[in-house]
Amino acid sequence: MFNSLSLKVIIFGFIFTFFSSFGQSFFLGLFNSSIRETLSITHGQFGSIYASATLLSSFLLIWVGKKIDDINIFQFAFYVTLLLAFSCFFFSKISSIIFLFIAVFLMRFSGQGLMSHTATTTITRYFTKSRGKALSVGWFGLSTAEFILPVLIVYLLSITAWQNIWISISILVLIFLPLISFFLIKKLDFDTREKVDPTDTKIKEIKQWKRIEVIKDYRFYIVCLNMLAMPWIATGVFVYQSFITEAKEWGSFVIAQSFMIYSILSVLTLLGSGFLIDKFTSKKLLIFMNIPLLISMLVLFYFNNPITSFIFLGLIGISNGLANVLGSSTWAEIYGVKFIGSIKALTTALMVFSTAFGTALFGFLIDRGFSIEQIAMVSFVYILISLILLFFVRNKLNPQYI
Repeated sequence: MFNSLSLKVIIFGFIFTFFSSFGQSFFLGLFNSSIRETLSITHGQFGSIYASATLLSSFLLIWVGKKIDDINIFQFAFYVTLLLAFSCFFFSKISSIIFLFIAVFLMRFSGQGLMSHTATTTITRYFTKSRGKALSVGWFGLSTAEFILPVLIVYLLSITAWQNIWISISILVLIFLPLISFFLIKKLDFDTREKVDPTDTKIKEIKQWKRIEVIKDYRFYIVCLNMLAMPWIATGVFVYQSFITEAKEWGSFVIAQSFMIYSILSVLTLLGSGFLIDKFTSKKLLIFMNIPLLISMLVLFYFNNPITSFIFLGLIGISNGLANVLGSSTWAEIYGVKFIGSIKALTTALMVFSTAFGTALFGFLIDRGFSIEQIAMVSFVYILISLILLFFVRNKLNPQYI
């Protein structure tokens, strides 16, 4: 299915999305209680710091992420790796609120932002006909991390200080990722593309949109409303998983174990959606992306039994699997790949911004006495409104052919 270079690009994407997990909310949320105990701060205070640091990272990402269209991908990946290694080390030194802000900013910017941006932009630009399948395998890296790391970190926290974990991560990043980048993408350039049959009538030349043109297109904002539902809601769930556990009386290991179901269903959906996208296109699948997420909010609202934790996170996992692939392939289908770096920098920044919004909103509502059921209903209403808007424009999401 894939030639040697194609496989290298996919493996690179897999590894970088795996390592992006260190800046993802599901991972940072595992240290929520430890950090709050160290600094003696509340859920709301942690959420405000987390959100403001994430917000700052999203603004910077718009500018820095665009550089992937101008700098050799190997050099770009090397700089990102160095920043991630430093960020992990700095995170181990959190001793005050100021240090917490800087550490979260660095992790969100380098991990969730630049690592995932580097992986998905490289795959999206290189692949044409097999883009869906390639992205699904690439995003499998993050799903693998979501499967392995929660239980592993909960165990490690029981035998060692959380600071030691972060120092070990920084050493691993600094040694492993530069070598991987060198062997996999050293010879990749801006014009390197997947080989396709030039006589294939399904491959048509489409208009290559610049970012300034994209932000003037009303379709962009409606699609974004749907794309951003998963990041802000899931982030709220991940960061405040301890609050949900306490409110539902699920026990400390229930959500950590539920992440396994979440990651398994994410993987199955990832693999399936890649084939479906290549066959039916992203715009036809987009309407189905947030339906499982919508149902998960109803599960969280109505049920308290520990078994519902697995159903709740499992449904989120299905939407996550779809969102990861559709979040990259949709923009390439509609707007082309020539300027995909700058477009993805904007959409990734919006995604990071939405996670800040989710963290701040959850923390704000929690501190004002909202129950997790009430927060679930707020999330449900947002998803429903965005789905209704998408339904009315679903037939207008076609690219402009040249």
